[in-house]
Amino acid sequence: MSALFNFQSLLSVILLLICTCAYLRAFFPSLMDRNKTGLLGTFWKCARIGERKSPYIAVCCIIMAFSILFLT
Repeated sequence: MSALFNFQSLLSVILLLICTCAYLRAFFPSLMDRNKTGLLGTFWKCARIGERKSPYIAVCCIIMAFSILFLT
C-alpha cells in the first residue's frame, strides 16, 4: 500500500524526510541554503524544522520506531 493512503506510513515518510534534510544540512549547508524557495525550498524548510524542533522530532522518531516494531 502506498504511504499516501496509510497514515502511519505517511508520518514515517515525513519524519524520515525531516531527519534526512537536517542531517544533510549539517554536512552541506550551502546545498540547502541556496534553495529557500520553490519546490526545493521544501527540503530547506524540513531541515529548519529538524534543527529547531530537534528534541520533539527525536521523541517522535522513537515513538514511531516503537510502534512500527512492536504494534504492527
